[in-house]
Amino acid sequence: MSSLYAKLISVIEQKITPMAGAIGQQKYVTSIRDGFILALPFMIVGSFMLVFIFPPFSPDTSWGFARAWLQFSLDHRESLMLPFNFSMGIMTLFISVGVAASLARHHDLDPLTSGMLSLMGFLLVAAPLKDGQISVAYFSGQGIFTALLVAIYTTELYAFLRRHNITIRLPPEVPTGVARSFEILIPVLAVALTLHPLNLFIEAQLGMIIPEAIMSLVKPLVAASDTLPAILLSVLVCQILWFAGIHGALIVTGIMNPFWMANLSVNQAAMAAGTAIPHIYVQGFWDHYLLIGGVGSTLPLAILLMRSKAVHLRTIGRMGVVPGLFNINEPILFGAPIIMNPLFFIPFVLVPMVNATLAYFALDFGLVSRVVSMTPWTTPAPIGASWAANWSFSPIIMCLICMVTAAVMYYPFLKAYEKQLLSQETGDAEAESRVGQSETA
Repeated sequence: MSSLYAKLISVIEQKITPMAGAIGQQKYVTSIRDGFILALPFMIVGSFMLVFIFPPFSPDTSWGFARAWLQFSLDHRESLMLPFNFSMGIMTLFISVGVAASLARHHDLDPLTSGMLSLMGFLLVAAPLKDGQISVAYFSGQGIFTALLVAIYTTELYAFLRRHNITIRLPPEVPTGVARSFEILIPVLAVALTLHPLNLFIEAQLGMIIPEAIMSLVKPLVAASDTLPAILLSVLVCQILWFAGIHGALIVTGIMNPFWMANLSVNQAAMAAGTAIPHIYVQGFWDHYLLIGGVGSTLPLAILLMRSKAVHLRTIGRMGVVPGLFNINEPILFGAPIIMNPLFFIPFVLVPMVNATLAYFALDFGLVSRVVSMTPWTTPAPIGASWAANWSFSPIIMCLICMVTAAVMYYPFLKAYEKQLLSQETGDAEAESRVGQSETA
């Protein structure tokens, strides 16, 4: 067993850790991650509006308050949808600006200018004008991959022009603001003269604009991202990286966010249309079923630690249980520790994978409501799961089942570790006693 563990650690340290570190620091990955983080408040607030627009009551309810709320929502649906339409409904605009602004910092460019360039480029290819009206079909999840590519392209083009000093420079006497406006003229022209003709060419050749073409290309990937193997693979990567001390969740969420947002947008459209919710694997699933108490679903472990016979573990449990309620588990990961601790490797990796499997089939069979809202990742799991599913009750039950499963799986490994620590504590106490006796003598 020790030999197998040593080989595993060697592979992690020599192969996985350098590769994960390189991916985690890659400028496009970090820029996409930061862009989504920047857009997150708008998407959360927009999703929260869905609770008021689609209250969690049955259409045939006899409760007077519920019927009044449902009727009010129907009568004023268009007005109530406005905050949602201008937050979640145009999330690609926020993401486009955020990703470009983040990438600009890697090139020492002005983030605001880069964000505006990206926004213009995205509108050029994703907002076709028809009958005097702009289409907003690609402002939500359907245009998310286009927004990412355009943000990267426009920022890299701006950086290229800046590096090669292709700009308009005015005399020093000209005010700084005016001079900066002229400096950006060539990047603006370059973006317009490359993206717009390209969009027209693709439309002429394929009969579809760039966002349509991109979605047709990534459609198999989007479909594959909503399968159980995709869930288990992303969880496995996250857990192994975290066990090695690398923030695996940042890497995994940075890669999965575009797929999650695309799927969530489809789920919200389905709810608005009154049809079945199609997708399972979105961020609410990840946050509230797989990361209960933080990566590794360690909140049940923190509760178990509070009753440990080992003083060290009991102290860590008391320190970690309150942060764990809000999915912050660094006290447990580094205090117990779990990181690089061979006794906890198996449950740390398997607990979220088992819970992912249970939750996936529960949602797939229609036993648990699916996610339709964005929630803050710090929301306690049962509350967050219910909120994400438009305040349905079944996700609460699913969360509790996942917590019990995690506790059962962690328990035997915790007892083995506790026995080891108790033996050490007893040995240390005996050693101190012998030292005290010798000093007295």
